[in-house]
Amino acid sequence: MKRQIVSPDNYYVKLAASLRQKKYREETSLFVVEGLRFVKEALDSAWTLEYVVVDEDKVDNDKIQELLASLAERNCPVLSVPLKLYKKISETENPQGILAVIKQKTQSLEELPIGGPTSLWVILDSLQDPGNVGTIIRAADAAGAAGVLLTPDCADLYAGKTTRATMGSLFHIPAVRASVEQCLAFCAQRGLALYAAGAEAAVSYSDVNLTEPCAVIFGNEGAGVCHEFKSHALLNIKIPILGKAESLNVASAAAVILFEAVRQRGAAL
Repeated sequence: MKRQIVSPDNYYVKLAASLRQKKYREETSLFVVEGLRFVKEALDSAWTLEYVVVDEDKVDNDKIQELLASLAERNCPVLSVPLKLYKKISETENPQGILAVIKQKTQSLEELPIGGPTSLWVILDSLQDPGNVGTIIRAADAAGAAGVLLTPDCADLYAGKTTRATMGSLFHIPAVRASVEQCLAFCAQRGLALYAAGAEAAVSYSDVNLTEPCAVIFGNEGAGVCHEFKSHALLNIKIPILGKAESLNVASAAAVILFEAVRQRGAAL
């Protein structure tokens, strides 16, 4: 069900454009993903697509036509708009011409999967860079982690920079915001060994047993893991720096540690 829209005052155009701001994402519990891959990932997932906006000049593109056919099968509304209106909504420099307005998921910790005997969890403690948050979610998904917990001060999960950095993994792995206290209680209830990643730690990541159910905490880009998490961690773990670099970016460090867990577990999480 496709509608042609030409007015900048159209309710749905204005709504989609407003979602570039965190305030309106929070008020509406909606967010935007853009591009063929992201819209398809969302469509193939259990997330709810409210409607899709397509640049009228790109409607005849074969890949967009294929995606529009799938959207029609799901009875998802599609708005066709002139490029000028599309750019009012889009956050990307070279848009592919299709984006989706999607309902946010509001999972609680109690709704998260139990996980198996080797469940692996990631906790993000006050990460400020949305690119880091999104990239770690992507790495956690790639490593087969059970889910990601984000403390309240983390960058917005539904910001455009965050969702783009996940490369679609946002739709594959649970990501739930929770306080430090809630995260600690969750780990205790699930019997998870708690590890804090940090440059000042004494134990190398490769010497840590990551085959058991566990959660690894990655801290703020400047301040690292907070004291409360550290005080409850079984071990503080580090990645040895062999060259002259002061440290690794937190997203790079997360990928290294998560795939050490994959290696130790024989790639079978």
